[in-house]
Amino acid sequence: MKSDRLLSILLLLQTRGRVPAHELADRLEVSVRTIYRDIEALSASGVPVYAERGRHGGIELLAGFRTDVTGLTADESRALFVLAAQGAHAELGLDAALGSALRKVMAALPAPYRPAADLTSRRILVDATRWRVGPRQSADLAALQDAVFSDRRLRLRYRHSGEQEPRTYTVDPYGLVAKAGVWYLVADRRGRPQLFRADRVHSARLLDDPVRRRDGVELADAWEVLRRQVEERDGGIEVTVRLRRTFLDVFRRMAAAELTALPDDDGTGEWVTARLTYPVLRAVRQLLAFSDRVELLDPPEARAELLAGARSVTALYQEPGEAELTAGGQERLKYRQGGVG
Repeated sequence: MKSDRLLSILLLLQTRGRVPAHELADRLEVSVRTIYRDIEALSASGVPVYAERGRHGGIELLAGFRTDVTGLTADESRALFVLAAQGAHAELGLDAALGSALRKVMAALPAPYRPAADLTSRRILVDATRWRVGPRQSADLAALQDAVFSDRRLRLRYRHSGEQEPRTYTVDPYGLVAKAGVWYLVADRRGRPQLFRADRVHSARLLDDPVRRRDGVELADAWEVLRRQVEERDGGIEVTVRLRRTFLDVFRRMAAAELTALPDDDGTGEWVTARLTYPVLRAVRQLLAFSDRVELLDPPEARAELLAGARSVTALYQEPGEAELTAGGQERLKYRQGGVG
């Protein structure tokens, strides 16, 4: 569009100074004749731009002129170039648009701020994706974006965790949220907020009906309610464990979602005590992944559940006649191969 091209010319001249007409034409993919017409349009609108012919000629703004289209401070300029969740732009199809926008912002910044903004973009990188997330089913965000931006209702075919077949829902979307590399649709279903993981959406179809959101509720409001529901679930079972001090840092990372409080660590002894909360009793079997580095101390029913889980794992891998139950209640495997007892 011509307006976008005029702005691009203005920002390029503001950043570069004198620029040959043919270079502007190449960068904007138009003819030199079109560039000169655009220069006339800028001049007619009050921009002090002029052209000099000759070997060292070009198009230039009057010395000292600039348009501060941002009004940004130095810190605000730097903040714009600390881009969180860069992968999110690609998933939304906005990588190219982001690069173009940042170039325009850089050109529009007051000259003293540009080096700091450029340095920030090269020295600070924010990657919001968790470590070792493994392969995930790709999410088709196109239809979800259409519904969000066109303010229309959405018909979803959605598969819940632990279910084999998808269900059909009619929802009123508020927007999309990227949480630790996972996209969620935040929408009302029958007037109540609900989260839908984008990678579990089998199909999404826009309806002709306009969206029916609750009055005064924005995406941030609905997200906050849902976030609290996930993070502050009532009930559950609290357990006490002890873990080897050398395993403390790894344990904090792997069990972060279940930790009720950070383990007390006075810096002495082999073991550290911690408390965790699980939504249901069976979920304590997660602790089996920590092997003998973590021992569940209390309550008794949680210890019994963990023991049952350990026995079921042993039974899965042992061969007939290889396991014997000792008086202490522990299972010992005898490996006949190599005569190991």
